[in-house]
Amino acid sequence: MSRTIEHFRVLHEIPELGFEEHQTSAYIAEKLEAAGYQVTRHVNGTTGIVAELDSGEPGPVLALRADMDALGHIIDGQHVARHTCGHDGHSSVVLTTAQEVIQQGLVKKGRLKFLFQPAEELGTGALALVDAGVLDDVDMLLGFHLRPIEECPMGKAVPAMYYSASSTIEAVFTGKAAHAARPHLGINALDAAANAVQAVNGIHLSPSLTFSVKATRFLSDAGVTNSIPAEARVCWDLRSADNEGMTELKAQVERAIAHSAQAFGATVATTILKEMPAAVIDDDATALVSEAIREVLGDEGLTEPKTTPGSEDFFHYLVQRPAIKGGFWGLGANLKPGLHHPDMHFDRSALDIGVDVFKACVRRVLGA
Repeated sequence: MSRTIEHFRVLHEIPELGFEEHQTSAYIAEKLEAAGYQVTRHVNGTTGIVAELDSGEPGPVLALRADMDALGHIIDGQHVARHTCGHDGHSSVVLTTAQEVIQQGLVKKGRLKFLFQPAEELGTGALALVDAGVLDDVDMLLGFHLRPIEECPMGKAVPAMYYSASSTIEAVFTGKAAHAARPHLGINALDAAANAVQAVNGIHLSPSLTFSVKATRFLSDAGVTNSIPAEARVCWDLRSADNEGMTELKAQVERAIAHSAQAFGATVATTILKEMPAAVIDDDATALVSEAIREVLGDEGLTEPKTTPGSEDFFHYLVQRPAIKGGFWGLGANLKPGLHHPDMHFDRSALDIGVDVFKACVRRVLGA
């Protein structure tokens, strides 16, 4: 069993939600310290970790990032944390890379940093590390993600993954309670919310834009079935291939929600629960990753760059620090039946490929 898979087996068995990755963080930090890194734990008061290796010679600063959190699922009626997005695999790859970089003496110049980030699924983990200043000295930042089999199979890798912008909007509609026999004396928050769902479904942006918006949660209950509910909560998931499209989409969604509430005499308050920007990827970083993939998998293992409607909080780093050259690649692992599926699984031997690709990147940037 490889070292990477040993790490994966440990991390897979201790799934923890965003900002609660205490066991995960402690395990990773202990391994990094034992390898010889200067390690900072509890970055910005979170479970985040930064490890650094200084060659003592002038040169660029390269950073590799992994996310650590699991997802929350309801399985057999129970709320559980489970690694169904591959973050345990990401952390295992980057941790092994860190160990082998030191053992093999790959860093000859500049500095190498490793970011183990909490709360990617919440969309705020990257921002917490940015606020701590951990990227203020970084020249290039690389991250990666396991890909579903239909997008990239085992033995192949994607040099650049262009993620979409996403937003989660929650609207709380407030009406007026009344007996269901006398609905004219109340304001039905459920009706206002249902009208908003239909109004949002009718939004049309330019056909040249790639976008989607859909209601994903609807909660309304007066407690009994013969009363008018005074409150309803609805969540919408918004996606756009670019940040400009997301700005327009959010404005139209919020307008549709407000008009729907007004039409029924209800009031409404909207909150953005989560927001992630669209991908910002540097051409030099993509070229670097492409060379590394070719070295490890050959020309036949390198795919074209790909786009995905998924979102990644990694791109907060690059929006907040635009001077950094950022790259984000995808690793084929025969991942089925899909990301965020409760039964998600993949070929674990792909993880060692990920280590080799990252080591090839480190040699090219920080080697002799």
